[in-house]
Amino acid sequence: MAIKLPKHIRYLLHVYLVGIFVLTSIRLLLFITQWGNSAIIPFKLYYIGYAFLMGWRFDTVVSGYILLLPLVFLSIWRISETKNTWVAKASYYLVNSSYFVVFFICLVDVPYFNVFSNRLNVTVLNWSGHASFALRMVAKEPMNWAYFMLFLALCYGFYFQSRKVFYRVVLPEKIVFTSKRRTVALVSIFFLGLSLLAIRGRLVEKSPIRVGTAYFSQYALANQLGLNPVFTFGRSYLESNRPENVTLHLMPDDQALKRVSKELGVSAATMKRWVKADSSIRKLNVVLVIMESMNAYKMARFANPDRLTPFLDSIAQKGISFDQIRSAGIHTYNGVFATLFSQPALLRQHPMNKTILQRHTGFAKVLGQNGYRSVYFTTHDDQFDNVGGFLTNSYFDRIVSLKDYPSEQVKSTLGVPDHLMFDFAMPILDEMSKEKSPFFATFMTASDHMPYFIPEDIPFQAGNDDINKQIVRYADWSLRHFIESCQQKPWFGNTLFVFVADHGVQFGPYDYDPPLCLNHIPFIMFSPSNIPPQEVGKLGCQIDVFPTVMGVLGLGYENGTLGVDLLKSKRNYSYYCADDKICCMSDSLLYVYRMDGKEGLYFYKKGWLDDVYYRFPDFAKDMHEYAFSMLQTSQWMIKNGHTE
Repeated sequence: MAIKLPKHIRYLLHVYLVGIFVLTSIRLLLFITQWGNSAIIPFKLYYIGYAFLMGWRFDTVVSGYILLLPLVFLSIWRISETKNTWVAKASYYLVNSSYFVVFFICLVDVPYFNVFSNRLNVTVLNWSGHASFALRMVAKEPMNWAYFMLFLALCYGFYFQSRKVFYRVVLPEKIVFTSKRRTVALVSIFFLGLSLLAIRGRLVEKSPIRVGTAYFSQYALANQLGLNPVFTFGRSYLESNRPENVTLHLMPDDQALKRVSKELGVSAATMKRWVKADSSIRKLNVVLVIMESMNAYKMARFANPDRLTPFLDSIAQKGISFDQIRSAGIHTYNGVFATLFSQPALLRQHPMNKTILQRHTGFAKVLGQNGYRSVYFTTHDDQFDNVGGFLTNSYFDRIVSLKDYPSEQVKSTLGVPDHLMFDFAMPILDEMSKEKSPFFATFMTASDHMPYFIPEDIPFQAGNDDINKQIVRYADWSLRHFIESCQQKPWFGNTLFVFVADHGVQFGPYDYDPPLCLNHIPFIMFSPSNIPPQEVGKLGCQIDVFPTVMGVLGLGYENGTLGVDLLKSKRNYSYYCADDKICCMSDSLLYVYRMDGKEGLYFYKKGWLDDVYYRFPDFAKDMHEYAFSMLQTSQWMIKNGHTE
């Protein structure tokens, strides 16, 4: 005789199935938004189907956590003789509210993934101190309102289904007859065991389900598709709060210092070395433009066919173009920190948003010692990411931000459009040029970041295609507008212009995890009167910008950073981070270390997606030690006050 499931079990099973349907629908939405990037996956239903099957497993883990306590409470209530329904109703409200939170996180993950090619993780909390700014920025993006409306619709649909079953099935019969009480208890215990198994996610005794479980193929998008952002956020949050993860402990400090001192030819005691001045010192003005999200794949120089950056491509041909540069991380604060202070991104750490501000050597300090005046321009609030306070503490003389621009020029949460920031800066640069000392000016653009705003009162043609391409054209037009304005100034011929991106974005093939386009950025130096055109194909890092510029100026200085002059030195590898991943590149190989312990090695130069880690363990080991030693040494420098 078949056992009829108790009514509270039937209710929870119904809720589970509806929840899985909603979460699968959101995963399908994510896949649709990534359709253009999924072309790299062979059209085989196996990969996509298995990714969705893996997604069901991770969604079940999350559902297991949600339903565990309601299962316990409802089971106790069903086998008790009480007529009071408050326990049942409390469980009902707990189920609904928990799923609403999960749906919200999963929908937030869709635009997050479209930007960072990574599932939601604890890094998003780096903006918690600027919540109002971040919310305004999100609210100005129309597509985000569509996601919000979808969230409301999904919540209503789930609530309707949950309420219908709860009030029709669970509440009408509150008391179980004594003869049935044992059966209900046994069935409830059985499903309690199933819930615990769902939470564990695996039958294998050695380890529960982990992020690495989702990595079943050589196709990064298929692997990422199977993850649940609630799971990735929760795991990364727990890992980030472990004592050993507050600061990096990738390897012993002495081993790291020994490897780095050998690689850079410096003393392991301080990591500092004196760079001699050249015979011909050129105290040129330096204008550094850090371009928001301008990855290499947007440029025709790197085979983009859409003519998005004609100006940037033109000055790459007229200046010194470094074509194999990797950004330190995938966030703007990583890019600003690495470019200005030549220190790498340390996984999920936010280097500038700290209670105790530590001074760092770099452009402002070293150029200041040589008589330069420094200014930093941003389009929006300089308190976001604590940029204003951090830069002021690290020797910048002036910060120009949202508070300085006319209010009518502020067009979005990101402040003024790029070209208005450049226009506003011209009188300031003119005034600085009249002083006896040269100037160092840094610009952090923002227009190529959502919410997008393209001005209509300028002589610019955006085109009729995707807004993501139109905004890149506008960003490039703004650079042209700026340089053409500078060419009319008497100080132009005595100025070195430097162009570098803060980081890349998902604007190119989704090839590896992380995709190469997230960190492949341009680095161009342009000064027609002072430097001849040159193409440099050496491997390089974003942290090499400062010493390379100093090499062009020919100034003597103490280099207390991990950067090298790419015109005079050669790196065996470049290295970078993408939140919870550490990457190291040779001329042909890409090594990836993931925080869940899964490592990979790929022949990226040939475009091979197969993991060859176990075929070439010696290469992987050396690249692992190189990247780990660099990051651990940077952590040691910060911890022991060797950054100034």
